[in-house]
Amino acid sequence: MAFRILFVCLGNICRSPLAEGVFRRVAAEAGVADRFEVDSAGTGPWHVDEPPDRRMRDTARRRGVPIDDLRGRQVSAADLRDFDLVLAMDRDVLHDTLYLAPDADAPHVRLFREYDPEPGDYQVPDPYYGGPGGFDEVFEIVERTARAMLERLVDDG
Repeated sequence: MAFRILFVCLGNICRSPLAEGVFRRVAAEAGVADRFEVDSAGTGPWHVDEPPDRRMRDTARRRGVPIDDLRGRQVSAADLRDFDLVLAMDRDVLHDTLYLAPDADAPHVRLFREYDPEPGDYQVPDPYYGGPGGFDEVFEIVERTARAMLERLVDDG
């Protein structure tokens, strides 16, 4: 049975779909894609069924990670039950996601950058209201973190 990972951000149009696409790519490159089931969601309903933000799609495509086929969805309480690891992109998203937990004990719901070898403040900045440089910065953070995370999950599993 595949290990199930859910990436969560605010609207599921920038950070979490990028993390989904990048993790799929690094797992495929490592020859372990079949060991993982990956998805993404947002805490809010604003972009349900919409593709990722055009700027994020362009950034990802330039770097070899097409995410055009992904569609936004909202995280649910069932996701916290069904996924082995739920990774929030920032502290606010973590708080909102944990609110869905049926009890206070949800150790599998964590910050994505806990896996980052250079975690900074442990948050992936939201590039939505910034310029193009923010999307490139987020890509670099997500790719570095996804690679480190994959290595750790493969070593642990």
